[in-house]
Amino acid sequence: MRAVQRLREQREPGVLVTITSVRGHSPREAGAKMVVSVDRTWDTVGGGNLEAVAVERSRAMITDGVTEPEDLEIALSDKAPFQHGVQCCGGEVGLLLEPLPVVPSVAIFGMGHVGLELARILARHDVELHVVDSRADQLTTERLSSFDDAVANVHVHQVPVLPELVVGELPHGTHMLVMTHDHAEDAALCDAALRSDRLATIGLIGSSAKWARFRKKLADEGHSPDAIARITTPIGLAELSGKVPATIAVSVAARLLQLFAADVPTNHEVS
Repeated sequence: MRAVQRLREQREPGVLVTITSVRGHSPREAGAKMVVSVDRTWDTVGGGNLEAVAVERSRAMITDGVTEPEDLEIALSDKAPFQHGVQCCGGEVGLLLEPLPVVPSVAIFGMGHVGLELARILARHDVELHVVDSRADQLTTERLSSFDDAVANVHVHQVPVLPELVVGELPHGTHMLVMTHDHAEDAALCDAALRSDRLATIGLIGSSAKWARFRKKLADEGHSPDAIARITTPIGLAELSGKVPATIAVSVAARLLQLFAADVPTNHEVS
C-alpha cells in the first residue's frame, strides 16, 4: 500500500500484481502481492520465471497505456515453456495484473458559485483536485465540508497575494480552469498559464467581450496568437448551455470527463 501511495503521490504509473490462485506448489501463497513501476518493484510474488514474466508484462502494460486488468496463468514446471529460467515447483499460479494509472489533475482558480459547484462534482471522481482562491472566506471549513468524504485527493490553496504562483506548483498535465471574482486576477492567471509548460488544458470562464479584452492584453504582453489560442472560452459542452452555476459546473465537468476518457495529450485546449 505504501508503494501504491508513493506512485500516486509522484504521479507515476504502475501495476499491482496479485496471486489469485495456486494449484500444487508455488513459492508464495494466494493473496501475495507486488507493485511494479517502470524502473522499480516492491515486494515479491515468488521470484524466478513467475515474477520475471509478471514484471515484464506489467511494464509492457504501462508502456502501452493498458487500463483494463489482465489475468495470467503460469505453470511452474520444467516441462512448461519458460522465458526467464526454469522454475519447477510443480504447481500452477494465477496472477491478476491491475493497472495503477496516473489520475487526472484539475486546478480550479476561484471558488465562487461556479467554482464550488464544479469542485463538488469533481471531488466525487478519482482525481487530484486543486482549489485555489485569494479570499479566505471562500475556503472556510464550512464551505468545503462537502469534500469531507471526497474520492478525490483535494489540495486547498488559500493564496491572498499572487495566486498565479500556484501555477508553477501544479503537477504536469493539469487541467486549469480560471474563474475568479476579479478580471485582473483572471488576466494574471491566464498570463501565468501561457508561460507554463505544465498544463494540459486552460479554460477561462467569461463573456466574448471579456475574452476580446484579454486577447489584446495577452498579445501586448508578448504572447503569440498560437499561444493565446491555447486558452478556450467559453468552457464546457457547447450543447449544454445556461447561466445557473450548477448547470455551468455540470457542463464543464462533463467536458473534463470527456478529456480524461480520451487521455488528451498536453497542450490541447478545453472546449
